[in-house]
Amino acid sequence: MSMRILLLLACAALVASPACADIFEAGPESFGTADHVIVRKSDRTLALFRDGQPLRSYRISLGLNPSGPKEQEGDFRTPEGRYLLTRRNPQSEFFLAIQVSYPGPQDLAAARKNGVRPGGLIMIHGLPNIPKHPRERYLSSDWTDGCIALSNEDMLEVWLLTRPDTPIEILP
Repeated sequence: MSMRILLLLACAALVASPACADIFEAGPESFGTADHVIVRKSDRTLALFRDGQPLRSYRISLGLNPSGPKEQEGDFRTPEGRYLLTRRNPQSEFFLAIQVSYPGPQDLAAARKNGVRPGGLIMIHGLPNIPKHPRERYLSSDWTDGCIALSNEDMLEVWLLTRPDTPIEILP
C-alpha cells in the first residue's frame, strides 16, 4: 500500500479535523498545497500559505530554550531564518516528521566563527510515539530539543498540505 493511501486512511480516522475532511472528500490534488510556511516563534504559530493567502494556522511547541536563534548544538533553541522543508520521515520516533534544511550557510559560518557545532536534524513533527508525559503537557509547553512540534492531527495536515522544498521562514 502506498504512503499516500496510508496517509489518506489516517486522515479519514481524524475526520474531526476540517482540513482532513476536505482532503478526504475532494482528494489532495483538488485541495491544493502550501507554497510557503511561516513560523512565528513569539506567537507559537505555524501558518501555511498559498499564493500569499493563508490556508491554515496551527499552535506549536518549540525548543526548551525558545528565545533567540539557534547558535549551537544542544542549546535547545529553534533556529530563525529562511530554510526549506526537505526530507520526510513517516517512521520517526514522533508522529511524522519533516526536516528543515537547518543549518544553512549563514548558520554554518556563525558556528565556525564561534568555534561550535551548529547542530542539525531540526524537524517539524507530531507528538512522541511513546509519550513520557500526558498529551496536554506536550500541547501546552515548549518541550523539544529545538524542533517545531504540533498535535498529531495538525501534523497530518501539514504533511498532506506541503511538498518537498517548500520554503519555510522561522521568525522570532
